[in-house]
Amino acid sequence: MAEPPARVLLVEDTASLAAVYVEYLRAAGYQPEQARTAEEAMRLARAAPPDAALLDLRLPDGDGMSVLRALRRESPDVAVVVMTAHGSVATAVEAMRAGAADFLVKPFAAERLSVTLGNALERAALRREVRDLTSGKPRLAFQGFIGAAPAMQAVYRVLETAAQSKATVFITGESGTGKELAAEAVHRLSPRHAGPFIAINCAAIPKDLIESEIFGHVRGAFTGAVADRIGAAQAADGGTLFLDELCEMDLSLQGKLLRFIQSGTFQPVGSTTPRRTDVRFVCATNRDPLEEVKAGRFREDLYYRLHVVPVRLPPLRERGEDVIAIAEALLARSAAEEGKRFLGFSEPAKAALLTHHWPGNVRELENAVRTAVVLHDADQVEAAMLPLRAAEPEQPEPAAPAPPVLVAPPRERPVADPSRLIRPLAEIEREAIERAVLLCDGNIPKAAAFLGISPSTLYRKRASWGAAAE
Repeated sequence: MAEPPARVLLVEDTASLAAVYVEYLRAAGYQPEQARTAEEAMRLARAAPPDAALLDLRLPDGDGMSVLRALRRESPDVAVVVMTAHGSVATAVEAMRAGAADFLVKPFAAERLSVTLGNALERAALRREVRDLTSGKPRLAFQGFIGAAPAMQAVYRVLETAAQSKATVFITGESGTGKELAAEAVHRLSPRHAGPFIAINCAAIPKDLIESEIFGHVRGAFTGAVADRIGAAQAADGGTLFLDELCEMDLSLQGKLLRFIQSGTFQPVGSTTPRRTDVRFVCATNRDPLEEVKAGRFREDLYYRLHVVPVRLPPLRERGEDVIAIAEALLARSAAEEGKRFLGFSEPAKAALLTHHWPGNVRELENAVRTAVVLHDADQVEAAMLPLRAAEPEQPEPAAPAPPVLVAPPRERPVADPSRLIRPLAEIEREAIERAVLLCDGNIPKAAAFLGISPSTLYRKRASWGAAAE
């Protein structure tokens, strides 16, 4: 899933220059917000801290350095790039010492702005990741992923560690969990990040064309081959080759792929000359690869050759409140693209998101949010706006009828004091809450949604009982 565009606060008092820089930022994929004075810049930054700031050092109501120092003090995660029209080395050095990530000398080209701002944002993100790791805090996002669930923290650590090696990464997970996003993260974090990232979907290419797609072909190899064509193996030289839905590959081609992995050489279709390439393999499947091996649909030797660093992406239903964080990010992006005024989700809508089964995972969530934004316009997304189909309850298989057993009905015993049958309401409430939490496997937000109360109320009640925090 793509991340929402970075928000950039542009602080520039010259209207003509501000208009040019706004267009530069939009063309580079950023979401610009403009301020003309130091006071306006700090007001906007305090209301909603941006991801980065593009700051002119000469402002009509003060020195830009004061804005820089205030931003570093109040919002240290904001990447600040200062602009100066004089090219003064002393001014640039002072700004860098005050916490600026970089500086630009006016006039500058759009490409220079894009590169400088991109580098500043990347360094800021790395600093946040290092700080979160050293402080033990969960990461809220990672290389395009959004979510702080414990299962995702483990995924982030494995991807980060595996990226530095040459070992093959084998990603498994249901459709829509972000397998290609994980493969891209491995590539971006690896020493091969400057090389190409080539993805092949083995399920989307016809059986008789996939060999050519991977290994290429020479002219005249088959009908329609009017010229030589390189395949993904050659195109990924020096980079990463991502084989998605690998278990869909034909068995005969699996043998050729195994030889390619073992030797690093391959032959284009119709050629007798071997060629060598240097690629790092990342594979993915939405099936259980071991079950495919047992069923004879996937070669066992290929499985053990590729299944070096396994990464399992958890389905959305196992990620708790991550679904809300992802939905809010998707809503912000879709609302901006469609020109709608949505700002968030109502509490009933959040409850609906938390209790839905999400068989299509993040892809289904993205479609649901997009549909709500396209068809409606309001301040909040309501539950009725979300196109969520209730999951059919699983029907247990009927058990064989047991032979009838005749049991004499118990004799009712008279109760001396009927008031003893009445239990305190607080005791009944606690029993109902603890039973709901147990049935939801400890998922407090999900239990709260079923009970019709807010998660904060549920946390507060359990804390008052001395229950362990979930």
